Amino acid sequence: MTDETPESLIPYDEIVQDALRAVVGRVLGEVEQTGGLPGDHHFYITFKTRAPGVSIPKHLLERFPDEMTIVIQHRFWDLKVEDDGFSVGLSFGGVPATLRVPFAAVTQFHDPAVEFALTFHADANEAPREEHERAENDVPAGEAGAAEDGSNVVNVDFTRKK
Repeated sequence: MTDETPESLIPYDEIVQDALRAVVGRVLGEVEQTGGLPGDHHFYITFKTRAPGVSIPKHLLERFPDEMTIVIQHRFWDLKVEDDGFSVGLSFGGVPATLRVPFAAVTQFHDPAVEFALTFHADANEAPREEHERAENDVPAGEAGAAEDGSNVVNVDFTRKK
């Protein structure tokens, strides 16, 4: 008998990630349908800026060459949600921009109003994430970013045992 786990022929990690990313799509889809955020809910969404299908203005790509976090709260418009991603209008330093983000590029989703967070790893073989600057897309002063106590946080790590 051996302690090694056999290599799965079923891509469970991809299936689970797709299912959890569908949570992001469903939440954003409900915001799109109702035309606004319910109660105090708001979202911090972190994504890979150079992932396939991401479309952001050149000046933002230069400022955030790997990853950036956007805030969906008071100042957003034209939220459109599709099966594979979303687009949204945001203001960065008073300059409007439209961003297109595939769900596959999303690495974190956080709703601080209820301390709900999901973390995704785009590739099981990728190096650990480095800390990065948060985007400054015109959020009200005093808004907190990350979950402090870790409650209701789902961390999905698909590192394979070999």
